[in-house]
Amino acid sequence: MKLHRPIAVATAAALGLGLAAATAADELVLGYVAAKTGPFVSFSKTNEVAAQIAVDEINAGGGINGRMLRIETFDSAGKPEQAVVGVRTLVKDENVLAIIGPFSSSEARVAFPIAERLKIVTMPMASSAPKLAEPFKFGFRNTSNEGYMFAQVMKTLKEKGIPARTAAIAHATDDTISKVMGTRVFPAIFERAGIPVENVVTFKLSAFDLSPQVSQLVSSPTDLVAVGAPPEQAIKLVTEMRRQGHEGRLVAGSTIALPDLPERMGEPGNGTTLPTTFFADLNDRTRAFAAEFAKRTSAEGGRTLPAQFDAATYDIVLFYAHAMAQAGVTGDPDKLEAERVAIRDQLAVMKNFPALEGSISFGPDGDALKPVYVLEIDNGAWRFLGVQQVGG
Repeated sequence: MKLHRPIAVATAAALGLGLAAATAADELVLGYVAAKTGPFVSFSKTNEVAAQIAVDEINAGGGINGRMLRIETFDSAGKPEQAVVGVRTLVKDENVLAIIGPFSSSEARVAFPIAERLKIVTMPMASSAPKLAEPFKFGFRNTSNEGYMFAQVMKTLKEKGIPARTAAIAHATDDTISKVMGTRVFPAIFERAGIPVENVVTFKLSAFDLSPQVSQLVSSPTDLVAVGAPPEQAIKLVTEMRRQGHEGRLVAGSTIALPDLPERMGEPGNGTTLPTTFFADLNDRTRAFAAEFAKRTSAEGGRTLPAQFDAATYDIVLFYAHAMAQAGVTGDPDKLEAERVAIRDQLAVMKNFPALEGSISFGPDGDALKPVYVLEIDNGAWRFLGVQQVGG
């Protein structure tokens, strides 16, 4: 497949990979616990495309230590119990060196313990419930804590002089990260900012009609309405808010940061403000990635704009490639356990890696330290409000 040279060159330079040819037998295998269906499918179904872009670029540059990279995928369907099966299957049956995913916090909560026992690095691209990876030596996440990310939204609103005197919270109760956002993240950040929470409404992910919840919000209108939910429910909420006359600004974490959210929300979404860790129009490298992503996804008739979780998945492959190159990983079955540990050790000391998303390191809690871009919806498009770099 023809590759965009700017990305391939940047990838090879960042990883310091050799250009020696490799035979098909000389492979290094990564596992991937994918969520091809489920409540976050709007985000997750294209992540594998991004991962394969990274693999193709690495292999086009000669592979890792002269060996080709390959991915073995297990579909968890977004179910925690299947994520556990996926980790075990990839480790025991496929002899993978490290694992990409699983996607969500619900899956990561149960996948991290089994991966720890099996001594293999597992790295989600979306899980962002606070401190899930912290207890584990083999647990890493290419995500930033949602508490920090939402704090950047509030900081930016204050800097821009946008009204934020009062707030309400609306969140799903049957999804881990949505519930964490609604019960822990939003209340803590609002309290820290001195913003009273006037109302809290809840709903199920399967709720078709949110008019009762919005009626409660309308009874005591606030400047801000913080939503903890996947994008589909956030779209329903803001549409119903405008229908009932609520003019408050919707604010959220990265759980609704779909690249096509402005188009899907339409006029009701104007002013919606959120954090993301990828901005496709940031520089030539991000634009080249977006173009290659669109090329590969357009044939499927779905979303062709890369989301932050697509970029995060791409970067996970680069992190693993870098760690394997630094550790001199061979893929020798007799060295498998030791090489899995060596990958972990290299990730733990990786600093300021020049990733697609920006300069990235890992903190002591296993979470990525990377830039946060604050965006708002303005007449069907994203408007860039500001950027903050997570401190090491």
